[in-house]
This record gives sequence, structure tokens and C-alpha cells, in this order.
Amino acid sequence: MRLHVDVLGRLHTVWGVFGALSGVSLGLLALGTAVSLGDQDSLGREDRAAVWVLVISAVVLAGVGASMIAVGSALRNHRPRARRIALVLAVPNLIVVPFGTALGIYTFWVLLNDDARIQFGRQPRAARVGSVHEHAH
Repeated sequence: MRLHVDVLGRLHTVWGVFGALSGVSLGLLALGTAVSLGDQDSLGREDRAAVWVLVISAVVLAGVGASMIAVGSALRNHRPRARRIALVLAVPNLIVVPFGTALGIYTFWVLLNDDARIQFGRQPRAARVGSVHEHAH
């Protein structure tokens, strides 16, 4: 399972780089659009709204990309918080077809596995279920 965790960390890093680069390119597009429209003295309400949509999208993509890069590194270093954050980030990735969906499913498969749980300092699910039943009796 250690190999799967390392591969998962690298995939998160690659996906994060793509997200960050997409954010930067949208930011440049927003800048170019604003400058182009400003030169034409035709910066109306709709034009400003379009530029802001590009800016907000750029910031979100760059931020999520940076988060994915950080999580990828933390997963490879087996930091306990990385597991939780990667599981949270896997949920919105499921709607980004096809790579995000595949990455989200792979993230769940790897990180919800008992061997991976142990690597990140968590008890296996079987041990948790057993301890819950013992306390209930």
C-alpha cells in the first residue's frame, strides 16, 4: 500500500500543477481582456463582470492547485492531516471528468484502506469497530 500512497501523492501534485497553471492562464486572460477593453474605452458592466468571473476563476483554480500540490507532498511524507485533506479534496474532484473522477475514486480506494490508515497513524476500521462493540457491552 505504501507504493499506492506514493503514487497518489504524485498524482495529486501533477493534478495540482495543472490546476495552478490553469489559474495562472485564466489570470493572464483576465488581465489581457481588461487591458484590451480598457484601450477601447468600452468597459461596460457586462465587460467588468466577465473580467471578474475570469479573475475569481483564476484565483480559485490557482488556490486549489496549490492545495493539491501541498497535499501531494504531505501524502508522500505520510502526514496524518494530509489523509483527511486529500479525502475532502477528492469529493469535488469527482465531478471533474475524467481525470478528477479517476483521482477521486483512487484517493478513496487508497486512503480508506486499513493499511493506509495505519501508515497515517490511524486505527484500522476493524479495530475501531471491535473497540466500539466492546464499549457498548
